[in-house]
Amino acid sequence: MSTTPERVLVTGGAGFIGSELVTQLAARGYIVTVVDNLVNGKQANLAHLDPAQVQLATVDIRDRAALTALLSGVTIVYHLACLGVRHSLHDPFENHDVNATGTLNLLEMARNAAVARFVYVSSSEVYGTGRWAPMTEEHPTYPLTVYGGGKLAGECYARAYYASFNYPTVVVRPFNSFGPRSHHEGDSGEVIPKFMLRSMAGKPMVVFGDGTQTRDFTYVADTARGILLAGLSDGAVGKTLNLGQGREITINELAETIAQVLNRPDATIVHDEPRPGDVLRLYADSSQAHAILNFAPTVSLREGLQKLHAWYLERGVAVEDLLAEERVHNWKVEGNAA
Repeated sequence: MSTTPERVLVTGGAGFIGSELVTQLAARGYIVTVVDNLVNGKQANLAHLDPAQVQLATVDIRDRAALTALLSGVTIVYHLACLGVRHSLHDPFENHDVNATGTLNLLEMARNAAVARFVYVSSSEVYGTGRWAPMTEEHPTYPLTVYGGGKLAGECYARAYYASFNYPTVVVRPFNSFGPRSHHEGDSGEVIPKFMLRSMAGKPMVVFGDGTQTRDFTYVADTARGILLAGLSDGAVGKTLNLGQGREITINELAETIAQVLNRPDATIVHDEPRPGDVLRLYADSSQAHAILNFAPTVSLREGLQKLHAWYLERGVAVEDLLAEERVHNWKVEGNAA
């Protein structure tokens, strides 16, 4: 873009990836409006930022009147607000309403407000299980959950607005991210923070299924930088871009690596029932993002795990207190979850 945007809006900006994106935007001097209803996001994730530069609007993405007012004067929208994979297994209609319909509504409001760029943050879950690897953007999309389906619908709406209205949209597909402020709690809990906290507490790491399923883990600062650059590159307009580390690891190997990083040779692994809708293979080809955005991850998995461990230790919160927020079978209805 020819001029530096003065104000951007980040939906889901108090969440895990969103708060890192907001931090990086603020470091570049942008004025950021964060839209987050704090269902999964946390106000504490933004506490380190100058409130004169970063303003939090505690607004649901489905509140059209509030969003219309907040979009005035915004140059770029980064749309991350969503409900997650496990949530979609126990509440598929709300998941679709937020992730798919919410995206369509926001696209229309942003276009009407003459926002110059719209970055839609999708997910590698749109692919389903990898049929080949590494997975390019041309890989078939065959989501296995309503979450993946809703994310794919949002992508289609973003691309349709570009094709139908010449509205400048970009779609990015982050693969699995990890790092400080990641979710271990409730139905948002993810494998790396859950494994790490359990291992720190001397509890077994719970692997669902046989553990041969693979993921491509990217440190959150790298993921957020890719998302940020997608909003600043003219060459990204109309494109769909993968954002991943480009390394494949099984969940069994991940558990072993975390035990090594924590120096816990006594760490144990238990296997539990497979999760419904679980993708068996994800492995990113991010060469297009590298060519267009100069995106290149800088933090390895092991280094990122060390950073996450240090962050937990620096917080000064008892591991047992954090684990009290964990739900092992977090795809089940609250009252029936272990």
